Amino acid sequence: MPYELQPFDVDVETTPYVDDFENTDERWTLNFGPQHPSTHTTLRLVLQLDGERIVRAVPHIGYLHSGFEKIGEKQDYNQYVTVTDRMNYVSPIHNNIVWHHAVEKLFDIEITPRCKVLRTIMGELARIQDHLLSVGAAALDLGAFTAFLYGFNERERIYDICEYVSGARFTTSWTRVGGLNQDLPDEELFKGKVKKFVNEQLPPIMDDIERLLNKNRIFIDRTANIGTITTEDAIAWSVSGPVARASGVKRDLRKDEPYLCFEPNWDGQGADPVEFKVPLMYEGDVYCRYRVRLEEMKQSISIIRQLIDNIPGGSVNAFDDKAVHIPPKSETYGSIEGLIHHFELIMTNRKWQAPIAECYGAQETANGELGFYLVSDGGPRAWRARCRPPSFINYQVFPKMLEGHMLADVVAVLGSLNIIAAELDR
Repeated sequence: MPYELQPFDVDVETTPYVDDFENTDERWTLNFGPQHPSTHTTLRLVLQLDGERIVRAVPHIGYLHSGFEKIGEKQDYNQYVTVTDRMNYVSPIHNNIVWHHAVEKLFDIEITPRCKVLRTIMGELARIQDHLLSVGAAALDLGAFTAFLYGFNERERIYDICEYVSGARFTTSWTRVGGLNQDLPDEELFKGKVKKFVNEQLPPIMDDIERLLNKNRIFIDRTANIGTITTEDAIAWSVSGPVARASGVKRDLRKDEPYLCFEPNWDGQGADPVEFKVPLMYEGDVYCRYRVRLEEMKQSISIIRQLIDNIPGGSVNAFDDKAVHIPPKSETYGSIEGLIHHFELIMTNRKWQAPIAECYGAQETANGELGFYLVSDGGPRAWRARCRPPSFINYQVFPKMLEGHMLADVVAVLGSLNIIAAELDR
């Protein structure tokens, strides 16, 4: 059951536009980004400074992509998966999984146990993939390069696994309505790659990162008590993921609204949900957000270890009648029935029978609650498609977290939020 959160009142002061900034001899306005390398990508901040201390901050968004949600109303439920890759490009395969989780909720489709296990494993690998960049960049933004290199090397190993299961390293487009674009090419080889990664390759690197940073005097001085957000404010601003849990918010959709292998009886034969712990810290500063992500990677390793030797047999696709799933290439190229079926789904959409309904489906991704809200008019594509991107929601509290800090703290706070610019698109 979801945790019960007590109601409270929060006074929110509206941040003024740049034109409202008071320019005096003591205060001046600074454009921070998008050219600044510490902003990672095309983020722009307009800061009002009193010396080197930040008085106010106004973030500007929308410099990377545009029209993601509107495209969801022009492409069918399978085609749109290629757009989700571009939203959070740090862990794109998890975006695929969440999109089709929402679509399957709309269609009331129960995916197969094999598909659930594979999606769970790849989703946790994507979480590790995202956290490795965030943890490494937390040090890189403050001038330390080694931890970033350690994390980036391990990300490449996850890219190798993504390429093996989907055929693409980066824009995976792996899921389909009711299943996957393909089954594993070789299950034993897949198991070997994943087990080698979680048992032999990643753990020593995480130990190295912890030894480099956890008790590093400079790192602690630059992150402890910086960018603090209280539990009450985190809830009031709808913050989720590691940012919320570092402030003591006890919420993780894998526990509170379970899905895939986090559900009881996920295989239909009484299987227990996978076991893991939700790490919490309460200081709510940059250092806590770093530590929570480290611990979440350890929990993801535990989840993968529980599942990797217990992948069920059977099909990865839920449909016997092939109502909405594209047939395998062997059928498309090898039989007239498969070719006709493929043509009808791709060119005519004759077999789509979406209900006239609306739904919201969400999962716990690396940055928090990623969800899609769909409204269907019974056609082959969503009548309305909207996204709840965790980066966009978390970013709104950024100005509040900066006020009163020094200019040099901007990069530390921004890195701890792990903002993915493509998720800011509106």
